[in-house]
Amino acid sequence: MSFWVSLGFQMDPSSSKGLWNNPRATQYSKETQDLLRLMMQESRLTNLQRKQINECLKNGAALPLISDSTSSLSPCQPKKSKSVQNLLPGKPQRRTAESCRSGNSYAREQFRPGPTRDLEKEKRRLQNILATGQDEPIPASSPNVPACHNPDVSEERDHYQEVLDEIEERRRFLADMASLGQERQYINIISTEISQKMRELEVLDKARHPSKDTLAPKASAKQMTENVDLKDGSSDV
Repeated sequence: MSFWVSLGFQMDPSSSKGLWNNPRATQYSKETQDLLRLMMQESRLTNLQRKQINECLKNGAALPLISDSTSSLSPCQPKKSKSVQNLLPGKPQRRTAESCRSGNSYAREQFRPGPTRDLEKEKRRLQNILATGQDEPIPASSPNVPACHNPDVSEERDHYQEVLDEIEERRRFLADMASLGQERQYINIISTEISQKMRELEVLDKARHPSKDTLAPKASAKQMTENVDLKDGSSDV
């Protein structure tokens, strides 16, 4: 039971009259006053509270029923933690050099070249414009050469030309070796390879033109073989 409630039991019953009535002054006995002083010491009241109670005892007035907020008997309220506020500085601060470099302010956009153009073709086009006043016309396809829309035919034609190029390459190689005087050690191998390539040409020609006479490829093959044999005989002499 609190101090103020215990004080209420020591009051005179005559003081419980109405608020607007004027009760007579209450006389506290000496024992009651000593008890109140002892309770004030144990309760550790403030000087202001003790002064108020002593005046009530002296004048015979009713003791206060509600304690002051400064009393030590009031429940301890938890201290509110002070929130740390990020206060803006009063004056603007300059950024350091490291903070400036860490951002993307100094990053340059990388150069990306556009699509390249054929400079020689552009020169010819400009020369044609300056000379004739017109752009370079697109060369029309020759009417004598039929357009090859079949991929198989174009592939066979490319292979046929490839075999011809290989035969010509071997002939040039023999001619180079003959100029150096070393054709004797290569002539047998090269002549065999040329004969194989000529047979391959005959097969390709039959596949392209089944009804066409294949005497021309045979004659050319025979002529190449004879040329190789003649070179071999001259080298032996």
